[in-house]
Amino acid sequence: MADIILHHYPNSPFSEKVRLIFGFKKIAWKSVIIPAIMPKPNLTALTGGYRRTPVMQIGAHIYCDTALIADVLERLVPTPSLYPVESAGLARTLSQWADSTLFWTMITHLFQPAGMQSALGNLTPEQIKAFGADRAAFRGNMPRMPLPEATGSLTEYLRRLESMLAGGRPYLLGAQPCIADFSVYHSVWFLQSAPAVAGVLDVAPQLKAWATRMAAFGHHEFDRMSAEQALEVVRNGRAADAAQVPFVDFHGVALGERVAVMPADYGVDPVEGELVLSTDNELAVRRADPVAGEVVVHFPRVGFQLKKA
Repeated sequence: MADIILHHYPNSPFSEKVRLIFGFKKIAWKSVIIPAIMPKPNLTALTGGYRRTPVMQIGAHIYCDTALIADVLERLVPTPSLYPVESAGLARTLSQWADSTLFWTMITHLFQPAGMQSALGNLTPEQIKAFGADRAAFRGNMPRMPLPEATGSLTEYLRRLESMLAGGRPYLLGAQPCIADFSVYHSVWFLQSAPAVAGVLDVAPQLKAWATRMAAFGHHEFDRMSAEQALEVVRNGRAADAAQVPFVDFHGVALGERVAVMPADYGVDPVEGELVLSTDNELAVRRADPVAGEVVVHFPRVGFQLKKA
């Protein structure tokens, strides 16, 4: 199997979700540290404009969004599973809620002035200002929840999660961790990185103990890799054709047509290319970049939109 390369930065919550999945599945990986804010020229050469963090690279294939990254890792290393048969549908649904509703509620609570300074305390005031401006542009026209409502909602969400651990249940949906645990964890992890506002977690002592169990999976084995080395992996290889799987069309397009794929909610930078994969839960486009060469960029279907270019 080709090296699994993760493009990430240390205090990215969604990156922590994937790093912990590496630990859970005992997957060795390569680490490429990227800037926390734009511009990200080396990453953009791989993705074609997609700017969310993290991005996973295997050869000349680039995987966007942690929901798809988790699915790919499950295909490569099926055991232990992120999707136990008895709770797979519920686990995916809870995971999607955690990656969207829970995450943005947590972010609004955390990014009050004291929380932002606490979480980003290693940055200068100018860097914090630049980070805030970058994220404001990133969110675009997404509705902003007022802080009191965010804190109130977050408190209630934490109580509900606490109730899922009642009776000594070790993980949210049973005796084994699943994708929902990793999706909830990264919001709790990020909250804990901001002690000034992390007191909201005190309403959920069992959830805090659960977070300690989750953290124990660690990140397994990884080696550092430079952005230039990751680009060389693409240049020295070839973006292999997608596997022969049934073509699923909801847009009136055909394989080989030029399309644009982008998130449906925020960070809606389109990635254009030739459609090479369209399944029930995955889309992929082939694109040529003057710096990286030929790459295939993959997206989950849920949460993304496809348009004719």
